[in-house]
Amino acid sequence: MPAPDRWRALALLACTQFVLILDTSIINVAAPSIGSDLDISPAELSWVANAYLVSFGGLLLLSGRAADLLGRRRLFVAGLGTLAAASLLGALADSAQLLITARVVQGMGAAMAAAAALALLLSLFDDGPERHKALGIFAAMAGAGGAAGTVLGGVLTSWLGWESTFALNVIVGLGLILPARRLLPARSRTGDEGGFDLPGAVSVTGGLALLAYALVNAGESGWREPVTLVTGALAVVLLAVFLLVERRVRHPLVPPAIFRRRTLRLANVLAGMWQMSLFPMFFLVSLYLQAVLGYEPVTGGLGLLPLSVVVVLVASGTDRLIGRFGLRAVMCAGFVLVAIGLVWQSLLSPSGSFVADVLPPSLLLGIALPLVSVTTAVAATLGTERDETGLASGLVNTSQQFGSVIGLALLSGVAAARTSAVSGPRDAALTEGFSAAFLAGAALAVVAALLTLRLAVPGAPAPAKEPGDGDAGADRSTDRDPALP
Repeated sequence: MPAPDRWRALALLACTQFVLILDTSIINVAAPSIGSDLDISPAELSWVANAYLVSFGGLLLLSGRAADLLGRRRLFVAGLGTLAAASLLGALADSAQLLITARVVQGMGAAMAAAAALALLLSLFDDGPERHKALGIFAAMAGAGGAAGTVLGGVLTSWLGWESTFALNVIVGLGLILPARRLLPARSRTGDEGGFDLPGAVSVTGGLALLAYALVNAGESGWREPVTLVTGALAVVLLAVFLLVERRVRHPLVPPAIFRRRTLRLANVLAGMWQMSLFPMFFLVSLYLQAVLGYEPVTGGLGLLPLSVVVVLVASGTDRLIGRFGLRAVMCAGFVLVAIGLVWQSLLSPSGSFVADVLPPSLLLGIALPLVSVTTAVAATLGTERDETGLASGLVNTSQQFGSVIGLALLSGVAAARTSAVSGPRDAALTEGFSAAFLAGAALAVVAALLTLRLAVPGAPAPAKEPGDGDAGADRSTDRDPALP
């Protein structure tokens, strides 16, 4: 594909990623209006938001492999169409049941489009500086989407009603389908044509969906609730079945050999950890601005705009930082900045202000976000063969999605527990809870920074061999990633 077309295709893929991440946060702002208009109970209302996360997270891995087997552009267009149709259903919904159904189908479409989008990006740009730059732009739009959700949610809900948050996806989804068919490469199939691993697909999709459900329910109801424990146990069983299936079928959905690549394994762990530590910040800062400082939803959302601007600016230059300092150094620096930013953010005051308590640390976190998101994506896809790009994208997308779900459930639980333990004024107790959650996120970032030292980088001292890695010579090609500086 000519270079100008590649970059136009990237712009289309990045816009899609922006919208998909936007959907994870925009509904939170619209939720009170939805509950009031449709007379939805608080328990049902929480699942208007969470149903999207469950189906999105549960289908990412299957969607990634389907992109390799069925065609990336085909799956991307199908995902956009599914998202648009489900969004129209959501805009017209007149009951909780119909709206939750629409959100489940939205998540299905989002998983298809997200996995195919990253796979398409990897197929358009080879390992090296151009791919690093492309991933930087892609990550910038994802980060901007997460922050912009609260802004657009408030603006659209206030001016046009909650239905407009769904109508936005209809317009964008349909608007992207035509240029997608023109700009994206039309490769019908790229994967192994020998067969499709149906038992593996069913077990991993069911296991991941149940795991997402259990984690979301833990954040809502508690980790010891029977529903959380039962669905979590069923998820573990199904995922164990999946691992057994993959060792025995002729054409596995996820070839076990891919996990012999130490860098891929560790990069996926780190991709999940940056989401665990950083993603809850958007939610908790928004709560602090509204519940403690008394900001309106629109004003509170606008408070995250400076962070979005910094994310976009830094992400556009992350490829140059990787080229100059090396992938591992930039990743480690990013996690260190996340830890510092979250510790700084924990110094909130019940009588604070946006300028003094929120803006400075959020700008630092805006610098850190693209450093960790781009480098982990690069590391997780290094050396990927063209017929593995969908699988690699599905793995890293799944790691990130579950990192955000786990992080939100975990850190929200920390905040709630600390708030309950503090006696005194409500604002002071809430602030104590938010501070405790930010410190917990900072601790996760410190652990991640230490783990980056185990990344195998040519020319650097090799990390200690892990048990089960086998003979060093047998796996040397998977530890030495040629695109790493």
